[in-house]
This record gives sequence, C-alpha cells and structure tokens, in this order.
Amino acid sequence: MSVTVRVPAKVNVQLGVGGLRADGFHDLTNVFFAVALGDEVTAGPGTEGVTLSCEGPGADQVPLDGHNLAAKAARLLAAHHGLPEPTVHLHIAKAIPVAGGMAGGSADGAAALLACDALWGLGTPRPALLELAAELGSDVPFALFGGVALGRGRGELLEALPVTGTFHWVFAVADGGLSTPAVFRECDRLREAAGLGSSDVDFPTPELSAALVDALAVGDPKALATALTNDLQPPAVSLRPSLQATLDTGLAAGALAALVSGSGPTCAFLAPDAATAERLAEALRTSGTCRDAHATYGPVPGATVL
Repeated sequence: MSVTVRVPAKVNVQLGVGGLRADGFHDLTNVFFAVALGDEVTAGPGTEGVTLSCEGPGADQVPLDGHNLAAKAARLLAAHHGLPEPTVHLHIAKAIPVAGGMAGGSADGAAALLACDALWGLGTPRPALLELAAELGSDVPFALFGGVALGRGRGELLEALPVTGTFHWVFAVADGGLSTPAVFRECDRLREAAGLGSSDVDFPTPELSAALVDALAVGDPKALATALTNDLQPPAVSLRPSLQATLDTGLAAGALAALVSGSGPTCAFLAPDAATAERLAEALRTSGTCRDAHATYGPVPGATVL
C-alpha cells in the first residue's frame, strides 16, 4: 500500500519584511498564494528507517538524507504519536523549482506529513498537523493550508483571505538557487547602506495591503498587478543582477506585473488570461534570460491525498 499527496507551490503576492529582531529573525507580513504547479510525494513501505528518492527537474539538488524536510516530517509525526523510528520510503516527484523561492522543500515536508498520516492510519486532527508543520518551518503550514492566506510572525500564523475567480501566472526558472538567509542578510545590508537602519525599531512589521485584499476579493488581475510587492526583490536582484533582465523581458512580453517570487531566484509574472500566460511563457523560454518557464493558475487547495 502507498499514499500519494499532491502539494502546491506558492507565490508571495505581498512579502513585507520587518527589521532584524534580537533573535535574528524578521517579522513578516506575508500573503501566500497557492498555484497549480506542484510536487507529488508518495509514502510507501520501506526497508530500514526513512529512505527517499526523487525525480524531476532539479532532482539532483534535492538532499536524500535526514536534512530533507520530508524525512524530518515523517520522523516528527511518528514522535508526536509516540511511535518508534518509522520505516517508510518517500518518493518525491518534483515540478516546483528547487531553491527557487516557491517553497518546494516546505511543500514536500507538508506532503510527507499528510501522506504518512494517511499511510499509518493516524487520523491526526488538522490543527495538530498545522502545528507540526510549523515546527518544520515557517512555509510548511501554508502548503497544507492552500488557497490564499495572510501569514504573520515568521509566516506560520495563517488567516485565510477571500478570493474570487482564477488568476493566471507564469514562473521563470533561473539556473541555480539563492540562499534565503543570504537574501535576508542582503536586505539588512541594503537598508543599512541607505542609512535607514535595519532593526525592528527602524522597520516595524509592515501592514497588510488593503489594495491587495480588495483586488483578491473581487478577482481583478489588473488591480492585483498594481498591488504586488516583495521587500526581498531588491536584495535578490542585488545578489543576482541577471534577474532584472528576466523581469524586464516578461513585462515587455505582456505581463501585467513582474516580481521575484519569495527570496528568488524564480520570477513570477501575472497575466490577464490563460492564453496570454502561455504566450508569455514561450517568450520567456526563448529569450535566453531564464532556464525554463511554466504557465499555471491559482489559487488551488493545499496538500491533497490523491
């Protein structure tokens, strides 16, 4: 017997970064948006402990040891229920860009939680699964949650936001990844260099954008385009200047808006409709400014057993 879970990627339609706290973290005002581009994680019988395999784009960059969030999820779930070290094999079929700012690793952790819970017949209540997800990382709970949600704290405190209709996206995948901690450090450095300071006193937690909330609620892509923001875009572009050419190419090809997804280096483009999204993806693929581009849509549900 095995259980397969499909789990979505995310794009941050608002990513407001507060200043550096004394504990080394930043408060975030983070609006997550789940898109149909997703991974599948299959949990099945294993031979010894937690083992992993992976296929798909970037599979060679995915750790297949205890550092993988999917493996951590299986062990955490077993420990939560007082079970011994689990024997399970987790197979990850990748479609979400690896180290691309779309929370692919976090998504796999969420999928493994749900898949192992079903495989082992544990019936863990959803609030408990979300708490376990938060122990794994601040992006993991949203992969279970899905849809569109406001994340506060480090992103793990979630509140669903109303949304109407379907929005069409294109994601341009860069070669290589960007370290999320490095992008946050560069954010702090750029703020200091501008003479603004970088502490949480200098940069209080940003407010949720009312314009963004309204655009989502009425399903207006043009209004959403004007409300998209990402405080990590300047540091991501600073560390990877070639991203600017990707952003400019997408805008020239008809995107309503362009932004770096999360901490990058994947770039996200909002399109007015599905046909434009397909044309935009093709233009980006042939531009030489990215490795690949994918047209998709959202919002979609969180991790789901197939």
